[in-house]
Amino acid sequence: MDSSGQMRLRGIPAYIVMPDNASAVKKAAVAGYGGQITFCEPTLEAREATLARVVERTGATVVHPYNDERVIAGQGTAALELLEEIPDLDVIITPVGGGGLLSGTAIAAKGIKSGIRVIAGEPELADDAYRSLQAGEILPSIKPKTIADGLLTSLGTWTFPVIQQCVEQIVTVSERGIIDSMKFVWERLKIVIEPSAAVAVGVLWERKIDLTGLRVGVILSGGNVDLEKLPWNQ
Repeated sequence: MDSSGQMRLRGIPAYIVMPDNASAVKKAAVAGYGGQITFCEPTLEAREATLARVVERTGATVVHPYNDERVIAGQGTAALELLEEIPDLDVIITPVGGGGLLSGTAIAAKGIKSGIRVIAGEPELADDAYRSLQAGEILPSIKPKTIADGLLTSLGTWTFPVIQQCVEQIVTVSERGIIDSMKFVWERLKIVIEPSAAVAVGVLWERKIDLTGLRVGVILSGGNVDLEKLPWNQ
């Protein structure tokens, strides 16, 4: 359940700013949970400007999707549960967009096992996190063109320092690699994942780094898929 669903259970109205190119299944899910959607262009500037207008109109409290220490802590619980179940992992891989899941994973994993390696996958066509880590400063995402529509955001001021300190590297994955990885997980593991989640699998699929002989955990971060537009059928 997303945040709008949680709000509905508590009788609190939820106002959601979404890019107009978000997948139909994500739009339908948010609306179905009772979220009041305001669409914007898929750019950082448009999102922030639209959010400001919604807050001014409604007086709502902003819950940032990733650049918030509480969100980071919450997302880190996935790694906590993974390491409780499989404590002898050598590496954990997650996707990276805004960096909430990645930074939360890094904090939790390093707190439990200081020597564990934390690696992220990112689409080649939306590689701002990779470039930011190389440059030592946040470089914004500008007109990304990837099937992984959950990873179109830029890093945040809370997430970037954690990534700099705790994440070993960010590996970029091709669009073909994202699609092939997603299809592999669907066919072999019988798990429905979306392209953004498949990016983490793509790090292994494309073998751009050598993890031979290591125990690797991959966090699958979402399953919002438009069944009418599966990427291998396009």
